[in-house]
Amino acid sequence: MSAAPAAVTVRERVALAPYTTLGVGGAARWFVEITDEATLRAAVAWARERRVPLRILGGGSNVVVADAGVDALVVKIGLRGIATREVRGAVEVTAAAGEPWDDFVAFAVAHDWAGLECLSGIPGLVGATPMQNVGAYGQEVSDTVVAVRALDTTSAEAVTLSPAQCGFAYRDSAFKSREPGRYVVLAVTYRLRPGGAPMLGYADVARDVAARGMTAPTHSDVRTSVLAIRRTKSMVLIPGDPNRRSCGSFFTNPIGRRREALRGVAHRAGGFPPRPARRRRGALDRARARDRRARRGAGVRRARVCATASRVRRRALRGQARARALRLGVTPASAQRLDQRAPLGLLPRLGQPIAREEIGVVLVHPHAVTQSSRSITTTSTQRPSSRPCSRYTPTRVNPSRV
Repeated sequence: MSAAPAAVTVRERVALAPYTTLGVGGAARWFVEITDEATLRAAVAWARERRVPLRILGGGSNVVVADAGVDALVVKIGLRGIATREVRGAVEVTAAAGEPWDDFVAFAVAHDWAGLECLSGIPGLVGATPMQNVGAYGQEVSDTVVAVRALDTTSAEAVTLSPAQCGFAYRDSAFKSREPGRYVVLAVTYRLRPGGAPMLGYADVARDVAARGMTAPTHSDVRTSVLAIRRTKSMVLIPGDPNRRSCGSFFTNPIGRRREALRGVAHRAGGFPPRPARRRRGALDRARARDRRARRGAGVRRARVCATASRVRRRALRGQARARALRLGVTPASAQRLDQRAPLGLLPRLGQPIAREEIGVVLVHPHAVTQSSRSITTTSTQRPSSRPCSRYTPTRVNPSRV
């Protein structure tokens, strides 16, 4: 044992595994469990005098202790107590930092106070909730926190911080990112709404409540739904459940501009992957371009081949009528000569009805016929040769030039 001022008893080589939800890890070099603010101040002074690092341990649900242990003074928070007072149509509830969070939520729900019901089932202690602005299922503690009482380890004085001073953000706060390690939370005050409507802004919760046939759910009903949803994900600490061993969720939704987010990911990953060499990069780009052209060509051919027969038939009839009107001299003889130059059955015999099965899509070899602005569309269901389809394109033929 090591002596410490102000009647604080510091133990050595205390196993930390029993104090965490994972149940693993080594021992703390020094350990003390505090149940009042005076003991906490004495522990902070003890660590400062010996230049020993100070580590705060709450519910142990968001930490992983190394097998080598922690070479520091680990302070286990054991402050307890809840106080309430009414203020301007609301109720302010102050909970000590060592109160189990879910027990505190159950206390608020039992009194029909709105504001915390969707935060049911979250492991840990009250003192941890303002650290990362704990939230779930449409609620977060910054919606209700009105004050945080904390011990400033730089001055050993207790201070009361407003929500603005706490710097709450999405899963963040001044305690976590701006000045980590400076403050030890002693108590948190929440402003709740007596008889207020429960939060149903999260789809999973709303669906579960509706599935149970509730049109006017109470805070207790919402809490029940939230706990049921969390149990399906093994997110509730249930004795005997092997999946209860967890160090908490570290997932957060990405927030920020895309370019800045990419830079952040690249920085954490050690930079963007190197681009290929210039010659290799050019070859890759050309290969991709060829692939895109081939895909587009294949899509066009499929679309034309899949055209309905009636649509193609209408086009052919319109072309014939246009040819007659313009007196282009389309005769069976010219059509026959065209068939001799491009033996594809391109034109039906004039004056005879066009059968539906004769109408198809024209894929004409570029050298089989000539193009003209005054032309009629030819049709064929036959491929002009054995060459790849990409070498054949639809064309229009002027029979007068055949």
